[in-house]
Amino acid sequence: MRNKKTKFFAKLLLSGFAIYLVYIKLDHERFLLVLKSLDLWYLVPAVVFFVLSKICTALRLNAIFRTIEVFISEKENFRLYAVGMFYNLFLPGGVGGDGYKVVVINKFLKTPVKNLVQAVLLDRLLGLAAIVVFLLIFSWWIELSLPIIFAFPKDLYLIFSIIVIPAFYLFQWILFRDFIASFLIGMILSFLGQTSQLICTYMILLALGITEGIANYQFVFLISSVATVIPITVGGIGIRELVFIYSEKFVEISVNSAVAFSLVFFMITALVSLSGALVKTSFTSSFKNS
Repeated sequence: MRNKKTKFFAKLLLSGFAIYLVYIKLDHERFLLVLKSLDLWYLVPAVVFFVLSKICTALRLNAIFRTIEVFISEKENFRLYAVGMFYNLFLPGGVGGDGYKVVVINKFLKTPVKNLVQAVLLDRLLGLAAIVVFLLIFSWWIELSLPIIFAFPKDLYLIFSIIVIPAFYLFQWILFRDFIASFLIGMILSFLGQTSQLICTYMILLALGITEGIANYQFVFLISSVATVIPITVGGIGIRELVFIYSEKFVEISVNSAVAFSLVFFMITALVSLSGALVKTSFTSSFKNS
Protein backbone atom coordinates (compact mmCIF):
# COMPACT_ATOMS: atom_id res chain seq x y z
CA MET A 1 0.00 0.00 0.00
CA ARG A 2 2.80 2.40 0.94
CA ASN A 3 4.60 1.59 -2.32
CA LYS A 4 1.46 2.45 -4.33
CA LYS A 5 1.08 5.76 -2.51
CA THR A 6 4.74 6.61 -3.11
CA LYS A 7 4.36 5.89 -6.84
CA PHE A 8 1.18 7.96 -7.00
CA PHE A 9 2.74 10.99 -5.31
CA ALA A 10 5.83 10.68 -7.53
CA LYS A 11 3.58 10.73 -10.60
CA LEU A 12 1.65 13.65 -9.14
CA LEU A 13 4.87 15.63 -8.67
CA LEU A 14 5.98 14.88 -12.23
CA SER A 15 2.58 15.95 -13.55
CA GLY A 16 2.83 19.20 -11.59
CA PHE A 17 6.36 19.83 -12.86
CA ALA A 18 5.31 19.13 -16.47
CA ILE A 19 2.35 21.52 -16.16
CA TYR A 20 4.68 24.18 -14.71
CA LEU A 21 7.06 23.82 -17.69
CA VAL A 22 4.13 24.21 -20.06
CA TYR A 23 2.80 27.21 -18.13
CA ILE A 24 6.03 29.20 -18.33
CA LYS A 25 6.31 28.56 -22.09
CA LEU A 26 2.83 29.85 -22.92
CA ASP A 27 1.78 33.30 -24.04
CA HIS A 28 -1.20 33.36 -21.68
CA GLU A 29 -3.14 36.08 -23.48
CA ARG A 30 -2.90 34.34 -26.86
CA PHE A 31 -3.67 30.99 -25.25
CA LEU A 32 -6.90 32.36 -23.76
CA LEU A 33 -7.81 33.97 -27.07
CA VAL A 34 -7.48 30.60 -28.80
CA LEU A 35 -9.73 28.95 -26.20
CA LYS A 36 -12.31 31.75 -26.45
CA SER A 37 -12.55 31.17 -30.21
CA LEU A 38 -13.67 27.58 -29.64
CA ASP A 39 -16.59 26.60 -31.90
CA LEU A 40 -18.55 24.07 -29.84
CA TRP A 41 -20.42 22.66 -32.85
CA TYR A 42 -17.25 20.97 -34.10
CA LEU A 43 -16.86 19.24 -30.76
CA VAL A 44 -19.96 17.12 -31.35
CA PRO A 45 -18.41 15.08 -34.20
CA ALA A 46 -15.09 15.18 -32.31
CA VAL A 47 -16.70 13.34 -29.38
CA VAL A 48 -18.46 10.92 -31.74
CA PHE A 49 -15.22 9.94 -33.49
CA PHE A 50 -13.36 9.70 -30.18
CA VAL A 51 -15.99 7.25 -28.90
CA LEU A 52 -15.77 5.35 -32.20
CA SER A 53 -12.00 5.03 -31.74
CA LYS A 54 -12.56 3.53 -28.28
CA ILE A 55 -15.17 1.13 -29.64
CA CYS A 56 -12.60 -0.12 -32.18
CA THR A 57 -10.03 -0.57 -29.40
CA ALA A 58 -12.48 -2.48 -27.22
CA LEU A 59 -13.41 -4.77 -30.13
CA ARG A 60 -9.71 -5.36 -30.80
CA LEU A 61 -9.04 -6.47 -27.23
CA ASN A 62 -12.03 -8.80 -27.26
CA ALA A 63 -10.82 -10.35 -30.52
CA ILE A 64 -7.46 -11.01 -28.84
CA PHE A 65 -9.19 -12.50 -25.80
CA ARG A 66 -11.12 -14.96 -27.98
CA THR A 67 -7.86 -16.50 -29.23
CA ILE A 68 -7.20 -17.74 -25.66
CA GLU A 69 -10.82 -18.85 -25.18
CA VAL A 70 -11.92 -15.89 -23.11
CA PHE A 71 -15.48 -15.38 -24.35
CA ILE A 72 -17.16 -12.14 -23.31
CA SER A 73 -20.22 -10.64 -24.97
CA GLU A 74 -19.52 -7.32 -26.67
CA LYS A 75 -21.95 -5.64 -24.26
CA GLU A 76 -19.96 -6.80 -21.24
CA ASN A 77 -16.72 -6.07 -23.09
CA PHE A 78 -17.72 -2.42 -23.62
CA ARG A 79 -18.69 -2.12 -19.97
CA LEU A 80 -15.37 -3.59 -18.91
CA TYR A 81 -13.51 -1.23 -21.25
CA ALA A 82 -15.43 1.82 -19.99
CA VAL A 83 -14.60 1.02 -16.37
CA GLY A 84 -10.97 0.50 -17.41
CA MET A 85 -10.88 3.96 -19.00
CA PHE A 86 -12.25 5.46 -15.79
CA TYR A 87 -9.60 3.66 -13.72
CA ASN A 88 -6.80 4.83 -16.04
CA LEU A 89 -7.71 8.51 -15.81
CA PHE A 90 -9.32 9.00 -12.42
CA LEU A 91 -7.78 6.28 -10.26
CA PRO A 92 -4.15 6.28 -11.42
CA GLY A 93 -2.80 5.23 -8.04
CA GLY A 94 -4.63 1.91 -8.13
CA VAL A 95 -4.55 -1.14 -10.30
CA GLY A 96 -5.11 0.72 -13.58
CA GLY A 97 -7.49 -0.03 -16.44
CA ASP A 98 -5.57 -2.96 -17.92
CA GLY A 99 -4.95 -4.44 -14.49
CA TYR A 100 -8.65 -4.14 -13.68
CA LYS A 101 -9.56 -6.15 -16.77
CA VAL A 102 -7.03 -8.83 -15.87
CA VAL A 103 -8.31 -9.08 -12.29
CA VAL A 104 -11.99 -9.30 -13.26
CA ILE A 105 -11.55 -11.88 -16.02
CA ASN A 106 -9.20 -13.97 -13.89
CA LYS A 107 -11.70 -13.89 -11.04
CA PHE A 108 -14.72 -15.07 -13.05
CA LEU A 109 -13.20 -17.16 -15.83
CA LYS A 110 -10.09 -18.43 -14.03
CA THR A 111 -7.98 -17.62 -17.09
CA PRO A 112 -4.26 -17.63 -16.15
CA VAL A 113 -3.00 -14.14 -15.34
CA LYS A 114 0.01 -14.66 -17.61
CA ASN A 115 -2.24 -15.17 -20.66
CA LEU A 116 -4.36 -12.13 -19.80
CA VAL A 117 -1.32 -9.91 -19.30
CA GLN A 118 0.04 -11.04 -22.67
CA ALA A 119 -3.33 -10.23 -24.25
CA VAL A 120 -3.53 -6.66 -22.92
CA LEU A 121 0.15 -6.08 -23.78
CA LEU A 122 -0.40 -7.29 -27.34
CA ASP A 123 -3.45 -5.02 -27.55
CA ARG A 124 -1.26 -2.01 -26.67
CA LEU A 125 1.43 -3.08 -29.14
CA LEU A 126 -1.08 -3.43 -31.99
CA GLY A 127 -2.24 0.11 -31.30
CA LEU A 128 1.37 1.28 -31.25
CA ALA A 129 2.04 -0.40 -34.61
CA ALA A 130 -0.75 1.63 -36.24
CA ILE A 131 0.60 4.84 -34.70
CA VAL A 132 4.10 4.09 -36.03
CA VAL A 133 2.72 3.57 -39.55
CA PHE A 134 0.86 6.90 -39.42
CA LEU A 135 3.94 8.66 -38.00
CA LEU A 136 6.07 7.40 -40.87
CA ILE A 137 3.48 8.47 -43.45
CA PHE A 138 3.27 11.94 -41.88
CA SER A 139 7.09 12.12 -41.80
CA TRP A 140 7.07 11.52 -45.56
CA TRP A 141 4.24 13.99 -46.13
CA ILE A 142 5.05 17.08 -44.04
CA GLU A 143 8.12 19.29 -43.68
CA LEU A 144 10.21 18.42 -40.63
CA SER A 145 13.44 19.80 -39.19
CA LEU A 146 14.61 16.54 -37.66
CA PRO A 147 17.89 15.77 -35.88
CA ILE A 148 20.48 14.23 -38.21
CA ILE A 149 19.88 10.74 -36.77
CA PHE A 150 16.29 10.79 -38.16
CA ALA A 151 17.02 12.76 -41.33
CA PHE A 152 16.48 9.94 -43.83
CA PRO A 153 15.53 10.58 -47.47
CA LYS A 154 11.77 11.21 -47.63
CA ASP A 155 10.95 8.09 -49.63
CA LEU A 156 12.51 5.88 -46.98
CA TYR A 157 9.80 6.89 -44.50
CA LEU A 158 7.18 5.61 -46.92
CA ILE A 159 9.10 2.36 -47.39
CA PHE A 160 9.43 1.97 -43.60
CA SER A 161 5.67 2.46 -43.21
CA ILE A 162 5.01 -0.43 -45.60
CA ILE A 163 7.47 -2.69 -43.77
CA VAL A 164 5.92 -2.11 -40.31
CA ILE A 165 2.94 -4.46 -40.78
CA PRO A 166 4.83 -7.58 -41.99
CA ALA A 167 7.54 -6.83 -39.40
CA PHE A 168 4.93 -6.73 -36.65
CA TYR A 169 3.40 -9.99 -37.92
CA LEU A 170 6.81 -11.64 -37.56
CA PHE A 171 7.20 -10.07 -34.10
CA GLN A 172 3.80 -11.39 -33.02
CA TRP A 173 4.49 -14.83 -34.47
CA ILE A 174 7.73 -15.08 -32.47
CA LEU A 175 6.63 -13.61 -29.12
CA PHE A 176 2.81 -13.93 -29.12
CA ARG A 177 2.28 -17.02 -31.27
CA ASP A 178 -0.79 -18.14 -29.30
CA PHE A 179 -2.53 -14.93 -30.42
CA ILE A 180 -1.52 -14.99 -34.10
CA ALA A 181 -5.11 -15.73 -35.22
CA SER A 182 -6.08 -12.24 -34.01
CA PHE A 183 -3.41 -10.44 -36.07
CA LEU A 184 -5.50 -9.43 -39.10
CA ILE A 185 -8.62 -8.28 -37.24
CA GLY A 186 -6.44 -6.65 -34.60
CA MET A 187 -4.47 -4.66 -37.17
CA ILE A 188 -7.62 -3.62 -39.05
CA LEU A 189 -9.27 -2.39 -35.85
CA SER A 190 -6.05 -0.60 -34.87
CA PHE A 191 -6.07 1.40 -38.10
CA LEU A 192 -9.80 2.08 -37.88
CA GLY A 193 -9.41 3.26 -34.30
CA GLN A 194 -6.43 5.49 -35.03
CA THR A 195 -8.12 6.92 -38.13
CA SER A 196 -11.18 7.77 -36.03
CA GLN A 197 -8.95 9.49 -33.48
CA LEU A 198 -7.23 11.51 -36.21
CA ILE A 199 -10.65 12.64 -37.48
CA CYS A 200 -11.46 13.59 -33.88
CA THR A 201 -8.30 15.72 -33.72
CA TYR A 202 -9.16 17.29 -37.07
CA MET A 203 -12.53 18.39 -35.67
CA ILE A 204 -10.91 19.81 -32.53
CA LEU A 205 -8.45 21.81 -34.64
CA LEU A 206 -11.32 23.21 -36.72
CA ALA A 207 -13.16 24.06 -33.49
CA LEU A 208 -10.12 26.13 -32.47
CA GLY A 209 -10.04 27.89 -35.82
CA ILE A 210 -6.88 26.09 -36.98
CA THR A 211 -7.15 25.49 -40.72
CA GLU A 212 -3.48 25.51 -41.78
CA GLY A 213 -0.79 22.97 -40.98
CA ILE A 214 -3.33 20.52 -39.61
CA ALA A 215 -1.13 17.54 -40.53
CA ASN A 216 1.67 19.09 -38.44
CA TYR A 217 -0.52 19.14 -35.32
CA GLN A 218 -1.72 15.60 -35.98
CA PHE A 219 1.86 14.39 -36.39
CA VAL A 220 2.80 15.82 -32.98
CA PHE A 221 -0.42 14.39 -31.53
CA LEU A 222 0.69 10.91 -32.62
CA ILE A 223 4.07 11.40 -30.95
CA SER A 224 2.32 12.57 -27.78
CA SER A 225 0.09 9.49 -27.87
CA VAL A 226 3.20 7.31 -27.66
CA ALA A 227 4.62 9.48 -24.86
CA THR A 228 1.47 9.25 -22.72
CA VAL A 229 1.67 5.45 -22.74
CA ILE A 230 4.71 5.73 -20.45
CA PRO A 231 3.17 5.74 -16.93
CA ILE A 232 5.28 8.48 -15.34
CA THR A 233 2.54 11.06 -14.66
CA VAL A 234 -1.04 10.96 -13.38
CA GLY A 235 -3.21 9.94 -16.34
CA GLY A 236 -0.55 11.25 -18.75
CA ILE A 237 -1.35 14.82 -17.64
CA GLY A 238 1.36 17.26 -18.68
CA ILE A 239 3.27 14.87 -20.93
CA ARG A 240 1.16 15.47 -24.06
CA GLU A 241 1.42 19.22 -23.55
CA LEU A 242 5.20 19.01 -23.09
CA VAL A 243 5.51 17.12 -26.37
CA PHE A 244 3.62 19.89 -28.15
CA ILE A 245 5.76 22.56 -26.50
CA TYR A 246 9.11 21.04 -27.47
CA SER A 247 8.03 19.77 -30.90
CA GLU A 248 7.91 23.37 -32.10
CA LYS A 249 11.64 23.06 -32.84
CA PHE A 250 11.03 20.29 -35.39
CA VAL A 251 7.64 21.05 -36.92
CA GLU A 252 5.78 24.27 -37.64
CA ILE A 253 3.01 24.64 -35.06
CA SER A 254 1.73 27.36 -32.72
CA VAL A 255 2.51 26.41 -29.13
CA ASN A 256 -0.53 28.26 -27.77
CA SER A 257 -2.88 26.60 -30.25
CA ALA A 258 -1.25 23.20 -29.66
CA VAL A 259 -1.68 23.37 -25.88
CA ALA A 260 -5.28 24.58 -26.30
CA PHE A 261 -5.86 21.59 -28.59
CA SER A 262 -4.32 19.26 -26.02
CA LEU A 263 -6.54 20.68 -23.28
CA VAL A 264 -9.70 20.18 -25.34
CA PHE A 265 -8.66 16.63 -26.23
CA PHE A 266 -8.08 15.88 -22.55
CA MET A 267 -11.52 17.25 -21.65
CA ILE A 268 -13.15 14.98 -24.25
CA THR A 269 -11.15 12.03 -22.90
CA ALA A 270 -12.22 12.84 -19.34
CA LEU A 271 -15.88 13.26 -20.36
CA VAL A 272 -15.99 9.89 -22.12
CA SER A 273 -13.98 8.19 -19.35
CA LEU A 274 -16.53 9.33 -16.76
CA SER A 275 -18.97 6.93 -18.39
CA GLY A 276 -17.02 4.16 -16.66
CA ALA A 277 -18.21 5.45 -13.29
CA LEU A 278 -21.83 5.29 -14.46
CA VAL A 279 -21.69 1.83 -16.00
CA LYS A 280 -23.26 -0.92 -13.94
CA THR A 281 -21.07 -3.96 -14.41
CA SER A 282 -22.57 -7.42 -14.21
CA PHE A 283 -19.57 -9.64 -14.77
CA THR A 284 -20.33 -13.24 -13.87
CA SER A 285 -18.99 -16.69 -14.57
CA SER A 286 -21.64 -16.96 -17.31
CA PHE A 287 -19.24 -15.10 -19.66
CA LYS A 288 -18.61 -18.33 -21.53
CA ASN A 289 -22.27 -18.61 -22.38
CA SER A 290 -22.61 -14.95 -23.50
